[in-house]
Amino acid sequence: MDNKKNDLSGNFFVEKFSIDTSVAKTDEHCVFVKDDVRFSLISERILRVEMGTFTDMPTQKVISRSFSSPKMKVSEKGSMVYISSEKCVFTFDVKKKEMEAVTLNGGKRVTDFYSGNLRGSARTLDMVNGSTKLDFGLISKDGVSVLDDSKSCVLKADGTIAERDKCKDLYFFAFGHDYRGCIKAFTLLCGNIPLIPRFALGNWWSRYKAYTQDEYLDLMKKFREKKIPISVATIDMDWHWTDVVERFGKENVVEDQKRKIRNISELFQSSGWTGYSWNTELFPDHKALLEELHDQGKKIPVNLHPAQGIRPFEDCYEEMAEFMGIDPKTKKHVRFDIADPKFVEGYFKIVHKPLEDEGVDFWWIDWQQEKTTKIKGLDPLWALNHYHTLAFNGENKRPLILSRYAGVGSHRYPLGFSGDTIISWKSLDFQPYFTANAANVAYTWWSHDIGGHQLGAHNDELYARWVQLGEFSPIMRLHSTSDEFMGKEPWNYSFAAEEAATNALRERHALIPYIYSMNKRTHDESIALCEPVYYAYPDDESAYLIKNEFFFGSELLVVPVTSPADEKTKMAGTLVWLPEGRWTDFYNGYIYIGGRFVRMFRDLRSLPVLAKEGAIVPMSEENENDDPVNPENLKVRIWRGTGSFTLYEDDGKTMDFEKGAFAETKFSISEKGKEIEFTVSPAEGDISVIPEKRNITLIFEDVASFGSAKILIGGKEHNVIQKSEFGKTEVTFEGVSPKDRIEIRFSNITARKNPEKKALITERLSKVQMTMVEKRVKFGKYIKNPTEPLHSGDKEIDGAVNEIFSLE
Repeated sequence: MDNKKNDLSGNFFVEKFSIDTSVAKTDEHCVFVKDDVRFSLISERILRVEMGTFTDMPTQKVISRSFSSPKMKVSEKGSMVYISSEKCVFTFDVKKKEMEAVTLNGGKRVTDFYSGNLRGSARTLDMVNGSTKLDFGLISKDGVSVLDDSKSCVLKADGTIAERDKCKDLYFFAFGHDYRGCIKAFTLLCGNIPLIPRFALGNWWSRYKAYTQDEYLDLMKKFREKKIPISVATIDMDWHWTDVVERFGKENVVEDQKRKIRNISELFQSSGWTGYSWNTELFPDHKALLEELHDQGKKIPVNLHPAQGIRPFEDCYEEMAEFMGIDPKTKKHVRFDIADPKFVEGYFKIVHKPLEDEGVDFWWIDWQQEKTTKIKGLDPLWALNHYHTLAFNGENKRPLILSRYAGVGSHRYPLGFSGDTIISWKSLDFQPYFTANAANVAYTWWSHDIGGHQLGAHNDELYARWVQLGEFSPIMRLHSTSDEFMGKEPWNYSFAAEEAATNALRERHALIPYIYSMNKRTHDESIALCEPVYYAYPDDESAYLIKNEFFFGSELLVVPVTSPADEKTKMAGTLVWLPEGRWTDFYNGYIYIGGRFVRMFRDLRSLPVLAKEGAIVPMSEENENDDPVNPENLKVRIWRGTGSFTLYEDDGKTMDFEKGAFAETKFSISEKGKEIEFTVSPAEGDISVIPEKRNITLIFEDVASFGSAKILIGGKEHNVIQKSEFGKTEVTFEGVSPKDRIEIRFSNITARKNPEKKALITERLSKVQMTMVEKRVKFGKYIKNPTEPLHSGDKEIDGAVNEIFSLE
């Protein structure tokens, strides 16, 4: 590390962490005080009730209370205070100091604000085998929820954090079944969801393993040889010295830990988690390592366990000690103290900034210690997430961390690291629900250890299914512990599992144009990429029944496979609820009519992913590139119906999008009888952020053929490459300018249909594992005349065959 002293002049906290406190005060005409209770009508559907000490300062959870100016009507009757807006009435008993009832539009009166709550998220899945209890969220089937902000600290204008006087501070959300409206209002109150960098949406490699520099580069080379893209190359804690006591002496054990350590094994284990000096034995030229990874198009986070502070062996110790007023000759430890502004300043400017200048792109904050600091109520995990995110201020880089969830309000600090799960089908089965359900607290960017972290058993099928879930997760991050047999490289598994995982990893990068557009939707509208189905269908009880089902963006419905396949059919069954309308399988093209439950069976090649009618999904054909830039070769998959999609693109990394440096391209389809019209509108905005010329392939997934086609580019008729096969129609345009308008009109189309039942049933029964004699006896007659569902007595075989009767 360069020994040159850092410039410590200037007001660091004001530059990095200052906030606008003026927006935290509610307009006076929306405030009513009765005795020691203050009511603030934040919006037509949010009422704040304070008891005890009042505050108009922002808190850890709530930062803006002036985004709306609703009409407020107050009336009293005895001890009851009635706060009315145009949307609802809040009834509060000032004598009992409790909310009596909330009456919603339509007359529904709610008195229990917790029983219908659909929960939110949890701090971590560390050591969880299966499910864990979730905290309360903002979404309730009863229509009313409560956000308790009583224990939050206060955020001061200069960026420091202060303890809050004892109080009761409650926010009542009364949105009925307008779930998206509720979450949008919550983010207006508690802060926006950031637009995350484009690279974060690609595949991540991570493993708790002491790689050498050559081993790590060789591994990345093998991924490239296998044509598996990796956009984020994580280096776990062994980037720094971990054998601290052996190498530097017992004096490097933190004083507080010495009293807790019972034996030499614990002493050695406790000493090496925190570190800020590169391990030069493993990484003799770490700058060259970081440079080479960057040249490959990868971004690099490194693991951070800050609890043990800065110890005498660290490269940065002398400067940090002097900054904190410690004589370096004493070798006194610089204790970790996130509540001390002086320490925080040195922590970022002296300890972290030089490492970032060398090439560390962002930090994986692996805080697993206590939840207290010198400031009462301040969780060090929350403080680390808060400060590390804001530390990007002034750098024109999008904030990004990887860390555990620190409670409501954490949506401002993506990404989430869910912790060290146990490898099991139970853990896999819980994660789709856990991920999507976090939308109920706007925590939209969970990242899991795909494949599971530890223990369990090596299971090819489980691994492949987990990677398939990862493809349709907010973040796709392979990770495991250091055990030699735990590696999550696809080639460590059977050929079938390797193929399934590799396909999923490539397709993840192909989907980034679609996912990144949804990233912008999340930022603008607070709609999660992975959203519970009941957000779109809140009044249909069926939407609440399958917890693992979720929307993946605006166009796709996903139900991961989270149980093993049947030994006879080699397929796994998954129950799917299909909303009204036509739904088409993303992989096999099967068409279903919705408004019902269907048990779908899939082999290891795919999982149920359904495109709605009129769906448009833009994808990159450069799916083997590590750096997922805006592609020159764009593939757009299209399904019949009426719909539209806006492809959002920018530079993917800076804050320039806030100044308008982005481009939007709108695709639209309409279907009338046997005629389809499809349009690619000219890109709007700053087209310098996208390629000057593009090759675009439009795939009409369910247009088997057409009588005639009229194709216009910029108003002029063109003959372009067209082909129709496998029930699809493809149209390819080469060298298209983003300024061009493309119009296609198909007349007299023939819609794709499902294959004949007999062929599909024969195909499925052919794969059943049993003797040929037994198969002929059981199914021979049925194959000749497959007119009704099968009742052979074998549940899984019957289910796999009878799914075909659910097709359109």
